[in-house]
Amino acid sequence: MTISVWRYSHLALAVSSFLLLALASVTGIILAFEPVAQKIQPYRVDAVSQLTLAQTLPVLKKNYAEISELSVDANQFVQIKGSDADGKNLTAFVDPQTGKILGIPSPQSEFFQWVTALHRSLFLHEAGRFFIGLTAFLLLLITVSGTMLIIQRQRGVRRFFTRIVRDNFAQYYHVVLGRLSLIPIFLIALSGTYLSLARFGLVGEEKVSPQIDFDAIQSKPQRALADFAVFQNTRLADVQTLEFPFSEDVEDYYTLKLKDREITVNQITGDILSENRYPTAVLLTNLSLDLHTGRTSAIWAVILAVASGNILFFIYSGFAITWKRRANRVKKNNYSADESRFIILVGSENGSTFRFAQAIHQQLLRQGEKSFLTEFNNYTVFPKADYLIALTATYGLGDAPTNATRFMKRVEKYPQPHSVRYSVLGFGSHAYPDFCQFAFEVNQLLARQSWAIPLVDIHTVNDKSPAEFGLWAEAWSQQTNLPMPVSGELLKAPALPLETLTVTSNTQTAQPDGTFLIRFQSKRSQGVTSGDLLAIYPANDHRERLYSIGVLEDELQLSVRLQPGGLGSGFLHALTPGETVRARIVNNDHFHFPRKAPVVVMIANGTGIAPFLGMISQNKQKTPCHLYGGFRQRASFDPYRDFLEESRSAQKLTNLHLAYSREGEKQYVSNLIARDADFIGNVLDSNGVLMICGSLSMQKDVIELLETICQTKTGKSVSFYQSHSQILMDCY
Repeated sequence: MTISVWRYSHLALAVSSFLLLALASVTGIILAFEPVAQKIQPYRVDAVSQLTLAQTLPVLKKNYAEISELSVDANQFVQIKGSDADGKNLTAFVDPQTGKILGIPSPQSEFFQWVTALHRSLFLHEAGRFFIGLTAFLLLLITVSGTMLIIQRQRGVRRFFTRIVRDNFAQYYHVVLGRLSLIPIFLIALSGTYLSLARFGLVGEEKVSPQIDFDAIQSKPQRALADFAVFQNTRLADVQTLEFPFSEDVEDYYTLKLKDREITVNQITGDILSENRYPTAVLLTNLSLDLHTGRTSAIWAVILAVASGNILFFIYSGFAITWKRRANRVKKNNYSADESRFIILVGSENGSTFRFAQAIHQQLLRQGEKSFLTEFNNYTVFPKADYLIALTATYGLGDAPTNATRFMKRVEKYPQPHSVRYSVLGFGSHAYPDFCQFAFEVNQLLARQSWAIPLVDIHTVNDKSPAEFGLWAEAWSQQTNLPMPVSGELLKAPALPLETLTVTSNTQTAQPDGTFLIRFQSKRSQGVTSGDLLAIYPANDHRERLYSIGVLEDELQLSVRLQPGGLGSGFLHALTPGETVRARIVNNDHFHFPRKAPVVVMIANGTGIAPFLGMISQNKQKTPCHLYGGFRQRASFDPYRDFLEESRSAQKLTNLHLAYSREGEKQYVSNLIARDADFIGNVLDSNGVLMICGSLSMQKDVIELLETICQTKTGKSVSFYQSHSQILMDCY
């Protein structure tokens, strides 16, 4: 809920103020160049920062007959007002070391006067100042809400400046430039707001009036200006103005205005008659003027111009993001939720996940299926649903997107009246530590529902990869016998060419449902990793069958159970050494052997052991590996026995734990996991990795058991370890 409050607040503030913000930004860019233009005038003397009043005043008094005021402006130009030797009024910039006139002040150009008036008041006087002040305050709120959104997006304050995943131009630079210009824009908004409050008297600014005891003024001892202690201790750079006495009367005095105080000085003795510090409100007003106008620094003025330009970009990019997000929302469905067989749920913060959902939705409609597309928060009872497809992104620290925050409660509230086969597809980026965590939580939630039957294992898509989305589409299509081609410009990816594989061996089996091992030689076997998938086309048509690959001795090995009447298994079983087959290798990098894990636990049943055989064979670093395998009978394990025993001897496999479901103690692999719960908990707690491959029913039992182990032993959920790539699954 917090996420949506910040997001909607940010949008509402931007919508309500963008016109005035755009106007203030354009005029702000123009006005930022005025201090820069002033800085390049040849009136500044470098010695200003070292000279004191005691050094400067005698020089000026010698050169000019009468001086009424000395001032040092924000550019540190020294200016005097008075009269020259001929008695004519004089206002000039001077060299404080020599008294030489450097130039005559000129009034602000009419153009800058016009832009300044527009920037301050919109030519509407006090009413205009109110609207500009309100705009500055709204910009302050926009900055705060935008900062909170970045913190949510980046998973905390510590990751505020970590890499941004580039979704699109507007989104990427909206965040990147927002971070870079955060401080300047915040200071622009804060100082503008304060100046408006000061203008309307809402910030107390007490007048500083010197309190002088004229009866106590001394006329002796008489000192020269160069000997006044206060002038000796005051740098010219700290002076705002010095007002000279009107006469030589002892009751007339110097009024010295510094940046933080006002001092009156006896013109004869140099004694301090009064000293008054400015109220905090006055100091804050001067500081706000410096920050808002850049008058004290050309570099800061340029930064303000760039920040104002960024505000204009944020107005554009913010509305572009919003338009894109709204355009990707659910459009009108052809069929109602009550009559549809296929229900597609979407969880998305920025709208990009809707594009993939729409692709699935349109494919189903083209095939004559009744499909209903909606957001996670609209989940309810679907009377005729046979299939549920859940596509979701993750937001913040593993949180649900805004349109999925109520999903968990609604699933518990609205159980489906009959069995529904479900599939979860997560979208995210490996650049974030909690990769697809919400998708894993959705998968765990559905797995606990009595009415929910898993169709395929949860899949994840990194950085909107068409190939990874296609991997899910292939697996889903295989289980439903419905084509799900990855097509359209949005999801378009170059088709991978088929390659020719040569059969090198095939153990075959005499049992009608037995297991056999088949090996292939590939010309590019060096580019294949155990855990990748081999896609074959048994009938030479669109029907694709996927098998996990184990790489052994530079050959691709499949472990296949012969299914009676099975299209893929029957095709492979009939192959003989020397025959060739056209196939393609599908990269499956989310299920590769982890390189840096301190320990790896492999959990498999039946032919799910196939990729683990290759991983063990390739374990040249001898990472501690523990294999938990479940089989029907001892005979089912025989094809793998010799290889695994040799691997243990070679220290590529640390421990082997076996369970047989139809003989002996009649155990399942989940029984072995329960027995070693303490060990499993320690593996996860020490950054170890669990890999699960096999049937969906086995996966469901193991995950339920792991959930209990994780909560009991580590205090964290399975989804946490899944999102941190410590629990990897590849089940069908």
